[in-house]
This record gives sequence, C-alpha cells and structure tokens, in this order.
Amino acid sequence: MEVIDQLGRKLHFDTIPKRIVSLVPSQTELLVDLGLEDRIIGITKFCVHPLHLRKTKAIVGGTKQVHFNKIAELEPEIIICNKEENTEEMVIELQKIAPVWVSEIIDIKSNNEMITQLGRLFSVSEKASEIIKSINNELKTFRQFIDTKAVRKVAYLIWKNPYMAAGRNTFIDFLLKQNKYENIFQQKESRYPEILMDELKDAEVILLSSEPFPFKDKNVFEIKNTLNNDVEVRLVDGEYFSWYGSRLKNAFSYFKELH
Repeated sequence: MEVIDQLGRKLHFDTIPKRIVSLVPSQTELLVDLGLEDRIIGITKFCVHPLHLRKTKAIVGGTKQVHFNKIAELEPEIIICNKEENTEEMVIELQKIAPVWVSEIIDIKSNNEMITQLGRLFSVSEKASEIIKSINNELKTFRQFIDTKAVRKVAYLIWKNPYMAAGRNTFIDFLLKQNKYENIFQQKESRYPEILMDELKDAEVILLSSEPFPFKDKNVFEIKNTLNNDVEVRLVDGEYFSWYGSRLKNAFSYFKELH
C-alpha cells in the first residue's frame, strides 16, 4: 500500500499500520476519536487529551525533542508528525526507525484533508467522514452567527519574555479570520514574530493564549495597565485556536461564547 502525506512524501506499507507513535497532541486526540486508541503505543508529554493516555501509553518526549531510543524500542509501524510541531531534523532521524507521516495544517481544508487521509490509511474512513461532517456543520452555523459582527483588530499573544504573537500563514491566524478578527501582525515577516508593547496599541482586542505560555489574570492587568487605554484584553483557550483535528468539532461553540 502506498500513501502520500501532506508534504507530498510517499510512504509504503505492506499492511495497515497497527503500532502508532504520535508526536502531535491534537493528532493524538484525533487518532483516539477515529477509534484507534488501542493502536497508539507512544505519545508526547503534551498529549493531554484524553487525559488517561499518559497513564496508559509510553511517553517518548516532547514535540521538539524526543528520545529516539525509546521510540525504537516500541517498534512502531508508523510515526505521526506535523511540519510545524516537529522539526525536520527529527523527521529525518525518525525515518530510520519507521515510516513517518507528516501533516501540514493551515486551514479547515487542509485539516479535513488530513482527517480523510488518516481515515484511509488506517481503514476508518467512515469515522473520518463523520468527524469532517460535524466540523463542517459547526463551521457553517458559526459563520451564520458571526456574519453580522464587526471586524475588530486583534493581537494574539502566545509567549512572554519576549512577547510573541501569532502572525500570518498560521492556523491560529486562519481561525482569527473566521472570528472576524483582523490580525495586526499579519504583515510581519515571521509567522510568530517577537513584538514590543508599543505595537499592541493598534489592537482593539488582545487575546492571551493559555498555551504554549500559560497567561494568567495577572498578565491581563499588567498589559492593560502598561498600555493605559481602552483595549480589551482577555484570556482564551489556546487549544481551540491552535489545535486542529477533531477538536474543531467543539471549537466553534467556544468561539460563540467568546463573542
């Protein structure tokens, strides 16, 4: 069986892979929702959904650094990665252990393509179609809800010391657009630019993500006091803005509450 991942790389399998190592938290959650939990043998320390997985599966490291020897000892038949979450150097090394399937997600279309491809790869296409249908229905309903809302200028912060924001060509930026948020940093060259406090003055709304930096209420007050203007600063659930896969089924309900 020959499959092609989202980077156009060809992978060959004699049979449907049954021993999976997943190095992307959102894709681990998707694999479980596809009914493949029993096939997952290794995950990262950041794979927190569903919560019990970290007690039942081998932890092989993080998303940027893994223990290659631990992965090799698990004898996986496939390793699931993502272009942004995992480094190219990791993928090259992992290929010495097992075929590596890499996703590249920038919008709903590429997200649904990933779900479709994994559904075919693991012979769970019917379940994959159900998840995609649910996501599309939720998106359609949300677009009707958001249609009458005004566009607002936004800054979405992901890190502190230095402050870093989500920029252009990111999945976060795509979801901001769905929320009628105009990203004030979309002209920056970097996809995740370092920014100065003064640059936040152009924003009407500043969203502080719960991950990867865990912004808290004190950070909201700190930014509001520093800017000393009427900007709206609020904490948001970073998983709904940055996790792709099946989590999108619930993301749009969260976005409604946000508005």
